[in-house]
Amino acid sequence: MNTEAIILAGGFGTRLKSVVHDVPKPMAPVAGKPFLYYILNYLQNQGIKRTILSVGYKREIITGYFGNKFRDISIGYATEDTPLGTGGGILNALRKCTEKQVFIVNGDTFFPVPLNELHDKHIYTQAETTIALKQIDDPGRYGTVCLNSNSFITSFKEKNESSASLINGGIYLVDRPKIESRKFNDIFSFEKDYLEQVVKECCIAGCIFSHYFLDIGIPESYRQAQKEMLQFV
Repeated sequence: MNTEAIILAGGFGTRLKSVVHDVPKPMAPVAGKPFLYYILNYLQNQGIKRTILSVGYKREIITGYFGNKFRDISIGYATEDTPLGTGGGILNALRKCTEKQVFIVNGDTFFPVPLNELHDKHIYTQAETTIALKQIDDPGRYGTVCLNSNSFITSFKEKNESSASLINGGIYLVDRPKIESRKFNDIFSFEKDYLEQVVKECCIAGCIFSHYFLDIGIPESYRQAQKEMLQFV
């Protein structure tokens, strides 16, 4: 399995402003530690050896806290001087990667799935990108995903589902050369301008996991994290 991962850590945390001030969203304190600590700890336990943190807003807080190493993981940084969107940020970080296949992890969600299983699904389907999926009972905050019997995603839907559905869990395994060969604007959305546009090519696979999932994007779930994330220290 590959051992390189990108963490998207450039978020402003706009919806958290009422409870978290003056730090990038992945640095929001959770039970005494930055949320990003839990993500790096998870990646360490999964055998990741090198991470590229995609940083922008108040990046000096992240670089000052973590430096260039977290336990056995070396840390590099891909800097956005101006916001590039999720897609532009990923491409910017992929240019600093060396492996053919690279994991990508959202810096504001925690979904501790076994990366080797995501990798195995990616290899089996020969997908360009494979997404870790989670079934939740109330997906109203999220767009939902339709999966066919061959484990390929057939469509992404808007945030209007009210019954149990699959959602994008915010962890990807991508084929770096294939992604880099596509033509994108400098600023673009990975979700809207890549995933939703190429899904018809049957090249985006999904792998369903039942593991714990938490997105700290709103104050309610951020407060929930203060208690629940203690089990992952």
